[in-house]
Amino acid sequence: MRILLLTQWFPPEPQKLLLELATSLRDHGHEVTVLTGLPNYPTGAIYPGYRVRVRQEEVIEGIRVIRVPLFPDHSRNPLLRAANFISFAVAAAVLGPWVAPRCDVIHVIHPPLTIGLAAWTVSRLRRVPFTYEIQDMWPETLAATGMIRQPLVLKLVGFFALWVYRSASAIRVISPGFRRNLLAKGVPAGKVRFISNWVDTDFYRPVSPDADLRRRLGFENRFVVVYAGTIGPAQGLDCVIDAAAQLQDLPDVLFALFGEGIDRELLARRAAERGLTNVRFYGFQAPDQMPGIYALADVLLIHLNKDPLFAITIPHKTFVYLASAKPILAAVQGDVADVVTESRAGISCPPADPMALAAAVRRLRGLSEPERAQMGANGRRAAEEQFGRRALTGRIAELLESVAPPRPEGRGAV
Repeated sequence: MRILLLTQWFPPEPQKLLLELATSLRDHGHEVTVLTGLPNYPTGAIYPGYRVRVRQEEVIEGIRVIRVPLFPDHSRNPLLRAANFISFAVAAAVLGPWVAPRCDVIHVIHPPLTIGLAAWTVSRLRRVPFTYEIQDMWPETLAATGMIRQPLVLKLVGFFALWVYRSASAIRVISPGFRRNLLAKGVPAGKVRFISNWVDTDFYRPVSPDADLRRRLGFENRFVVVYAGTIGPAQGLDCVIDAAAQLQDLPDVLFALFGEGIDRELLARRAAERGLTNVRFYGFQAPDQMPGIYALADVLLIHLNKDPLFAITIPHKTFVYLASAKPILAAVQGDVADVVTESRAGISCPPADPMALAAAVRRLRGLSEPERAQMGANGRRAAEEQFGRRALTGRIAELLESVAPPRPEGRGAV
């Protein structure tokens, strides 16, 4: 089966999960090509070595990657963000049918929702079905993050989303809550398939702590709570700043935040204004550096704002944390908390509640090292047994095979 993977973002942007999907589908016996944009996330600036032109092609880990132009941006300005989304959708719709190779099915990664326009156009011109993968629910995310506040605009986005869902041959969602959301909107149950995200347990694994790295990061003699990922409105990490202020009586506690996002500078400024020395920002780190950083953590933190949407969202870091064999503090409600507590990999507390977050850190700090180690071991077991990469990507391959038209006799599998 020949698969065209349509996504606005792809490595070298921090989208390891999508590269894993592409290589896994190839390893399941299929031919995979990626149609994507010029890398510019999360800074909004085009990466060195790339430039705006009609078509650019490269090979990443054996996967053919075709890039089309877009307007680069990742700011708070809703008009500029809209220009970023729409420019890729238009470029992919206009150029995609001519620059991408023949395929049997198109697998589309959402967000953004605008990619649905490109999916529909390419699928109609190529006369092949497309499947739609929802990693983030729109328009709910736009409202929850404050990107769009006008009810009429949100309603129009919702109508467009329903049109995309009707056009897709099948839809993959990453959480039970997402499936319930679509069914409540009238999407046929037979079209919606829940297939969890996964983790590469060979890449994200327990490693021996590096004393030199511990010293360079300033982690010596500290109880370290690590957060890794996007630092933006959805994550609500101002709660961490407030919780850190309540934990100053425990001088060994340190919140270490790794990642970039539009809220990073604001939060760093707030921490400095309050004189907090127990919160540090380390910026973006290459994925291959993260296992060593996780090994130095005492607790790994997940935090999302208090919103009905985030109760049904499961960030990929959840599975990465499980595989890293460290206790998890899930300051979030709903599906994420269920994953953590049911696997006995950590504890949960209400989101956007600094007192609850501070109390949860105190509770974990008060446990013995063997108790925390057992939580980590439980999480690692869940990652290996429930969220393995090959099994879950195999289910995605089966979903694509179920909608792809039969190939004429004589054109067998790759």
